[in-house]
Amino acid sequence: MSKIKYLFGRIKNMNIKNMFKTINDIHKRSKKSRIYIFFDMINCAIKYQSGYVDYLLFEMWNLNKEERKTVLTRGKNNIFVKYYNDKNYNHIFLNKNEFNKVFKDYLNRDYIILDNNKEEFNKWVKNKKVIFCKPTSGTHGDSMEKIVVKDFKKDLYDYLVNKNLILIEEVVEQCKEMNKMYPYAINTVRLITVHRYDGESKVVAAYQRIGNHGYIVDNYNGGGMVVPINEKTGVIEYPAVDKKKNIYYEHPMTHTKIVGFKIPKYKEAVKTALKASKVVKEVRYVGWDIAITDKGPVIIEGNEYPGHDIYQLPPHRTNNMGVLPKFEETLGKIEDLEKDMKNK
Repeated sequence: MSKIKYLFGRIKNMNIKNMFKTINDIHKRSKKSRIYIFFDMINCAIKYQSGYVDYLLFEMWNLNKEERKTVLTRGKNNIFVKYYNDKNYNHIFLNKNEFNKVFKDYLNRDYIILDNNKEEFNKWVKNKKVIFCKPTSGTHGDSMEKIVVKDFKKDLYDYLVNKNLILIEEVVEQCKEMNKMYPYAINTVRLITVHRYDGESKVVAAYQRIGNHGYIVDNYNGGGMVVPINEKTGVIEYPAVDKKKNIYYEHPMTHTKIVGFKIPKYKEAVKTALKASKVVKEVRYVGWDIAITDKGPVIIEGNEYPGHDIYQLPPHRTNNMGVLPKFEETLGKIEDLEKDMKNK
């Protein structure tokens, strides 16, 4: 019954136009009929709680029944989020100002929040060469700006307020190794952690995000690329992939080798994420974006909804298997979590 309810919920909120556009795209790529794709999408939605975006992203038309069972779909990820995270505390992660206040011990960078404090801001910015400016909310690096202070000719405070760039930070300087990979953005390590109800915190999985095209953000959905990190060794074992499905064994701009790249200070990054995972006990399942600097790891942000889209892309799967078994090993079986929530 819950799967049927999930399906009707998805249909209710679905962009039908985009769904049929996706079906057409898959038809061209797979050579399968549109009717087959449509009904197979419905089948996957009922059995595996996947939407049409999941079906496209993970190329589910290429997977058999056993392989499909291993895919961490949006619906199944939602169960992890619902079980571990109290939505009444999401605001701590969604509001960047609030996040910086709560996690100030993990930021290792100076910042100021614009709040009718022009004189204070002008003093603060006086000795800053470059600043990173963010809106109070948003994802994918939307609307963020990197400003060289001495080159800015307008009234900086008024400009920032008018553009709703309220959180102003000094720029994080990543370590030399990460700069060699891509110097125009902070290439963050994404560590997914869970602070379990038994009191133990664990790393569920690890990924490297890498900027590209001269963009100042490293987001997969903002032009960057992503690749899994071996969470035990801190070494990259696969090529990186971008949203257009381009595969990179080395960075196209810097020619730094991606496969075999060892994340600097990886163990320190893990320790940082595990400590941070215990700060807000009402939000236990978090994706941390961590920059590696010469002084050590610093948290850029935490995601109270750890997305599932970058975690099991086809070039990163072994034997076509998804990451659900690995996630369930740490977070618990989906069926058990659903039963537990019903009994509460």
